[in-house]
Amino acid sequence: MSRVKSITRKRHKKVLKAARGFRQARRTRFQTAREAVLHAGQYAYIGRKQKKRNIRTLWIERLNAAVREQGLSYSKFMSGLKKANINLNRQTLSQLAIREPETFSQIVEQIKAKI
Repeated sequence: MSRVKSITRKRHKKVLKAARGFRQARRTRFQTAREAVLHAGQYAYIGRKQKKRNIRTLWIERLNAAVREQGLSYSKFMSGLKKANINLNRQTLSQLAIREPETFSQIVEQIKAKI
């Protein structure tokens, strides 16, 4: 008969490897490390969703600031975009406002004409 190696050690090593960088018992003891790794995974999952939200709010804040310099509010700007049938997303508009202000001001002028 062949020798059966311990699967438990392999599982423990996998969890403890994932817990590297944690502090105190969370790094060395299996039970606390397993709990910490599970929670860390949950926080990482939630954080990936929050990151997308935060970036979108950043685009909106940048657009709001750029549009107010042109004499419009953000909500009027967005409704004007739909009326003028300009299909640009917030990310693109935010980048235009930062990198190419002349182009952005031309877009704002088109929107002002439609309002």
